[in-house]
Amino acid sequence: MNQPQQTASRLRPERLRASGDFSRVMRNGRRARHPWLQLVALHTGAPVTRIGLSVGKQIGGAVVRNRLKRRLRMIVRDLHWRQGYDVVILPRAGADSASFEEITGAVLRNAEQLRLLDTSNA
Repeated sequence: MNQPQQTASRLRPERLRASGDFSRVMRNGRRARHPWLQLVALHTGAPVTRIGLSVGKQIGGAVVRNRLKRRLRMIVRDLHWRQGYDVVILPRAGADSASFEEITGAVLRNAEQLRLLDTSNA
């Protein structure tokens, strides 16, 4: 299976890829909402945390959606996630016009609300 890639001194979170995994998280996960995005998290007990992005067409065209996904991947990579969760990030309409700092703040707020960040490494 894939080995998590190392960035700087910590591991990059695994990616959530399978449609069934997304469905399971969306059906059974806990939610935290912000005007620009929504986080849905499901505790799996696995030794890693997997992050998935679902950016719909209501956000904009392909260029806009891909730019937003790149930003979100960069934000997710720099956070210390607690192990054992599957997380889906769903940007909402208007997220494409938010600054990088505003999106970072929204992700942090929602992740803290769901207690997904590992505070022992901070």
